[in-house]
Amino acid sequence: MKTKLFARLRLWVGAAAFTLAAVLPGAGHAAESYPSRPISLIVPFSPGGGTDISARLLAAALSQQLGASVVVDNRPGAGGQIAADLVARANPDGYTLLFANSGMLAINPWLYKLHSDPAQAFAPVSMFSDLPFALVVPPTLPAKTVAELVALANSQPGAHTYASSGTGGAPHLAGEIFQQATGVQLVHVPYKGGGPAMTDLMAGRVDMLFASVLETIPYVNAGKLRALAVTGPTRSPVMPDVPTLDEAGVHNAQTGSWTAVLAPAGTPPAIVEKLSLAIRAVADMPDVKEKLVSQGAVAHGSTPQELAQIAARERARYGQIIQSRNLRVE
Repeated sequence: MKTKLFARLRLWVGAAAFTLAAVLPGAGHAAESYPSRPISLIVPFSPGGGTDISARLLAAALSQQLGASVVVDNRPGAGGQIAADLVARANPDGYTLLFANSGMLAINPWLYKLHSDPAQAFAPVSMFSDLPFALVVPPTLPAKTVAELVALANSQPGAHTYASSGTGGAPHLAGEIFQQATGVQLVHVPYKGGGPAMTDLMAGRVDMLFASVLETIPYVNAGKLRALAVTGPTRSPVMPDVPTLDEAGVHNAQTGSWTAVLAPAGTPPAIVEKLSLAIRAVADMPDVKEKLVSQGAVAHGSTPQELAQIAARERARYGQIIQSRNLRVE
């Protein structure tokens, strides 16, 4: 399985390069007339969540960039696979797009039997945002820095716990990567969603949690949680006093989630490039950047090839963690 997955990753990166360079009969004409009708942006999660809010922000600005309506269509269920399958089967004409997250592209292929392998079923278009996590602990835990947390965990291997919003999600994998990077031994406590995990963390029933900056900051500001680090490459604009894991002395542990737009495989390269340019323009808008920051995210547009490379790299990294730590979804 591992060999096949890595072969598919190489094929996807190669396909992205081809997308940028290929000249197909009629492709230029297709891009000139595109779009001539509304575009559906399929969102794999329910309305009102963080992914949906980001998708609607993109859709509104992208409509202006392209001069045609971009309509959000929520298709939740099966960890995003209902939406993914719908887009994978859609006509590859640029009028049905998928607003995906990193879990769908880099984690799910290792944990689930998918109908649509993202390395084969989709054409990468562009990244849209990065969503770093915060490592938070209850104020009662006797650790005010990451170094103190590691020392505490090492003093009693296997005695401390970390919560997550569910087995196999990016926050769960963040905890596994943290253990691998620091050598500590923690017990994973999965919950059915981030809300119950946060409640038990504040009550002191679990010792730590990796969760989005947006989810954690109200409790940190209220003194109900203590933020020890953020997992992105730079400090979060909404948590400027909280160091990154790298600054805190934990290297090779950068994690988080991200969002991106995909089209069905076979979408004309000229249309993919036109979409990519428009999404990158949206990600560069000051008001879009500001709104994403208010959601705990950072704007991050990309070329199709860059997205393919990021997805392949992340998929390989998560695959190594999942396989080496023998993780399974019950």
